[in-house]
Amino acid sequence: MTEPKTQPTDAQPRVAIVGSGFSGLCMAIRLKQAGFEDFVLLEKGDEVGGVWRENTYPGAACDVPWHLYSFSFANLGGFSCPYPEQPEIQAYQKRCAEHFALYPHIRFDSFVAGAHYDEQRHQWQVNVNGAEESFDVLVTAVGQLSRPGWPKIPGEEDFEGHSFHSAEWDHDHDLNGRRVLVIGTGASAIQFVPEVAKQARHLTVFQRSAPYLLPRFQRQYGPINRWLFKTFPGYRDIFRFLLRWVGDASVPAFNAQSRLSKVFQWVTRWHRNRQVKDPALREKLTPDYVIGCKRILFSSNYYPALTRENVELVTSPIERITADGVVTEDGREHAADTLIYGTGFKATEFLAPMDIYGLGGRLLADRWQHGAEAFKGITVDGFPNLFMCYGPNTNLGGNSIIYMIECQTHYILEAVKALSQPGRESLAVKPEVVADYNRKLQHELEGTVWNWGCSSWYHTADGRITNNWPGTNIRYKRETSELDLSNYEVGA
Repeated sequence: MTEPKTQPTDAQPRVAIVGSGFSGLCMAIRLKQAGFEDFVLLEKGDEVGGVWRENTYPGAACDVPWHLYSFSFANLGGFSCPYPEQPEIQAYQKRCAEHFALYPHIRFDSFVAGAHYDEQRHQWQVNVNGAEESFDVLVTAVGQLSRPGWPKIPGEEDFEGHSFHSAEWDHDHDLNGRRVLVIGTGASAIQFVPEVAKQARHLTVFQRSAPYLLPRFQRQYGPINRWLFKTFPGYRDIFRFLLRWVGDASVPAFNAQSRLSKVFQWVTRWHRNRQVKDPALREKLTPDYVIGCKRILFSSNYYPALTRENVELVTSPIERITADGVVTEDGREHAADTLIYGTGFKATEFLAPMDIYGLGGRLLADRWQHGAEAFKGITVDGFPNLFMCYGPNTNLGGNSIIYMIECQTHYILEAVKALSQPGRESLAVKPEVVADYNRKLQHELEGTVWNWGCSSWYHTADGRITNNWPGTNIRYKRETSELDLSNYEVGA
């Protein structure tokens, strides 16, 4: 999916990209490949990486093979195994930034508090570190998993030990010999729990609902494989094609009561029975909801960690936190000196904490008060020249988000090209276009397992599914392949 080199007009739109994770980097690379140079990446941190800069907990790794979890146009190698850990992923992102000469365009330690649209000038006034700057196009690339989600538990301020969120891991706090409590059993927890179990004197894991787990077949590459991946790009592309095909073929598994979902459920049961021999523990680890309703996880070391003598899995709901630990509804008090929150992210609060004001001074958060929505997950009516990467309803249940990001940045690039033409200063998607697109999308989502009522980060408290895309990667690529200006009001 390499963009052809083009010659933009002399009046290049000035573009602000918020964030330098995979989305921000991909957008910047697309612009450079097309000959646009008047852009800046505004990054609040001190290095590129996004979620892979922030999440440094022990065992942090990707659960999508790197062949798919990397740019199609940047086979820069460097991976030692199919499912690379955080340092290797961020190192790849740094190599991309260097290879495509992006660092001169990146401004680190630049916090974007918000932006408002100047209707007279057709520009976005972006608040960067308290000062306003003008841009013709605003691209948000802040992801869906960037802000830690903290549970509301009575007494959480009373705990006298040390506590932190897994997304803000305290590496200075030594866990060796400590009594550790972990709240949560989501995607982050199943990765760091096995590592914590090796250090802690005693580890207690509090589970609200059991996740479905598929085995993760991890191994270290030998010298021959590393040489093949580095020397022959086509070798990686074979794996990439096959993995993407398998991912797209798995989409029917997320349709309610499909035969394929029963196959996946059988595999998770086999995996659980093989690794957990204790019937009582196995019963606790058996999900009580339809598979796919929550995120399906991949791990081959989480179940073994829970079978260790120094680890206990607690399923009684938490009643309150005390000075010394946690009290559950069965009356037990679980004493500890360290409390780790593995409670995920505020995934449905898109673009927060930025305050974005569009036409007529309308706040985007108010536009989304009943749940975030956008046209193709990229643009919203009433907010001209604002484009999102990894926006509403673009998350996936069984494939790589990097592919979706490449599709989105291609579409946004087409919009930037359109805005570089004389007489085109703004593109505002029509309200009826957004409404029609999301009406059809929500109707399609009604038939998926994500609509079966379980609690997950895929939907709002009111039950609206705001995060997931119900189709295949290939279908999304078709839908974002061309910019149809008839869907937009073009301002001059």
